[in-house]
Amino acid sequence: MPNSSLEQFAQDLHGEVQRRAGDNAASESLEDAFTEHVLELLSEHHESDGADVVPSIRWESRGSMPAAKLNAWALSGDGATLDLFVSLYHGTDKLPEVGLPDTSRQIKIAGGFLRRASEGFHGIIEEANPAYQAARQIHEAKDSLTTVRLFFLTDGIVRSLELEEEPFGELEVRYVVWDLDKLSRLHVGHREVIELDFVNDFGGAIPCLAIMDASKEYRTFLAFMPGTMLARIYGEHGQRLLERNVRAFLQAKGKVNKGLQQTLREEPNRFLAYNNGLCCTAAEVHLEKSKAGQLVLSSVKDFQIVNGGQTTASIYHALKKERMDVSGVVVQVKLTVLKDQAKVVEMVPLISRYANSQNKINAADFSANGPLHHQLEQLSRNVWAPAASGLERGTRWYYERARGSYLDDKARQGTPARRREWEKQNPPNQKFTKTDLAKFEHAWVGLPHLICLGAEKNFVKFAERMEEEGEPQVDQNYFHQVVAKAILWRTAEKLFDTLDLEGYRANSVAYAVAWMAERSGRRIDLNRIWNDQRLSPPLYEALKPVCNEAWEYLIHGEGNVGEASKKEECWEAFRKQEIKLGDGWKAELAAQPFVPPRSEEAAVAAEWEKLRHRFIANARTIKELEACTGKEWIRSRRRDSVGSYALLTWEQLRMRPGLGPKKIRVLVEMFAIAAQG
Repeated sequence: MPNSSLEQFAQDLHGEVQRRAGDNAASESLEDAFTEHVLELLSEHHESDGADVVPSIRWESRGSMPAAKLNAWALSGDGATLDLFVSLYHGTDKLPEVGLPDTSRQIKIAGGFLRRASEGFHGIIEEANPAYQAARQIHEAKDSLTTVRLFFLTDGIVRSLELEEEPFGELEVRYVVWDLDKLSRLHVGHREVIELDFVNDFGGAIPCLAIMDASKEYRTFLAFMPGTMLARIYGEHGQRLLERNVRAFLQAKGKVNKGLQQTLREEPNRFLAYNNGLCCTAAEVHLEKSKAGQLVLSSVKDFQIVNGGQTTASIYHALKKERMDVSGVVVQVKLTVLKDQAKVVEMVPLISRYANSQNKINAADFSANGPLHHQLEQLSRNVWAPAASGLERGTRWYYERARGSYLDDKARQGTPARRREWEKQNPPNQKFTKTDLAKFEHAWVGLPHLICLGAEKNFVKFAERMEEEGEPQVDQNYFHQVVAKAILWRTAEKLFDTLDLEGYRANSVAYAVAWMAERSGRRIDLNRIWNDQRLSPPLYEALKPVCNEAWEYLIHGEGNVGEASKKEECWEAFRKQEIKLGDGWKAELAAQPFVPPRSEEAAVAAEWEKLRHRFIANARTIKELEACTGKEWIRSRRRDSVGSYALLTWEQLRMRPGLGPKKIRVLVEMFAIAAQG
């Protein structure tokens, strides 16, 4: 029995790592699964973004080459900032201590990879090496790099952090440690707020004007912040300033950011006139009067940049990398302080959406809190899965929309006996997150190459698809089907573990499940899987060789397996592979494919079936149809004949790759206009 909340957290953490890695995983695979899990936690809390996990690999020192290790890495789009990660995973519930020598050693071997990569390490390792891409890109970016963070991740407890950060040439190098104690605080609702004392820490208070909303719901301040101060604040707090920003910094590749750099370089005194400034929020502000009687901001609590992340980072990089003089730069700041902090979740996305932004924000950026996720969460708390026998109680499949809510809900049960009972009803192996949901759905619709991008990047692609195609109707049937897809995916993971295959488990499972869904015409009986809470024996046996073939295909492909599996052409080639499975599993297929309905879909489907029969013999091309209707469709399909689409039933049309609901609606509109003419 755990005797502390930290021991309980350790047990839950190790259970999650074991689930990810598989029952028979080697220590290296457990470390990789630990790294992946922690990176998702850090990304969720904006401590690091966009990191790629690589299979744990270490090099001993040789000659002038230092010892090195790499578990994950992230390089910003403009090549200015680099994060390198090393992990030390114990996998024990005894809360092992990590002393200063071990901590120092781990940080140094992370720095060893930085040194090797900077000196051209990619030139002496094979392209198939998991670290090749990291080494090559770091070497190519060495002239643009300004800041490197060396992360040490561990499930032990680090007792001393008295490490001196050693410089690396002109680079600013920072050390970041995440141990068990620090990770345990990354629960939902537990975030360290940013407090800024402008007077004592940043050179002086900021002039401002105050405006009170007539309803007294919020206060707004219009302030003017020196560019040097903003750069210092960003340098100290980094991406944590952008926790409530709906998108990451767009980097210096976009036209707007190049314009910002040009203004900073050539006309810094006009920056205030040209730039829209920042939209920010805070929980509290402290005001003073200057000697001249002007209102000034002396400090703020829980400061966040909701809109203007690219402005902030551009000024920082101009100062750090380009060595520009930004002393004459002034940035306009609109600071909103909500009276009721409970309304932050509601108001902040709207502030960001309606702000006069300089680059287009996709609605998909807001989707993590969209209706689909809230409705799934509600259903997962109320829908009971069928019991395996009449003597057993049912269980629930817990959808963790907000990371950490599972552990928080369990902790709120109070006594140990109640927590154990709650866990029986909500087993840890039946918890799934929004990144899991994106994996299950993308495997089902035949997009495994997106899954291979990594959990967070795949979720972004999933969110973009929901924005493009519309969210499905989330009802009890949809929830049943999502759980069935989860059972299919997790059974494939367990099967993979029995095949004595080494590495690339997630990539192989993604390809295997996608191949099965594709070959079944998406008619694997999800209702049966839900009712049985397992795969049928014929389906189970059929899935096993597909997992093996997927691994064989990926491992014997050209180049780096991890990079190749992310490419659509890699999936397209495997999709066409013939794998002998027998016909037993096919006899169980459902009569209709499992494709969840979306809003307004029934009306569009009825319109299509009414119109298409008029065009079956139509020899015109899509380009000619565009010309006579005044609408534009898909450029790559302009040579297709109108009749080739008219031959398709609604279900067949929906199954065509690249045709989401929005594109299909336009096609139906074109048919309707042409029919009237």
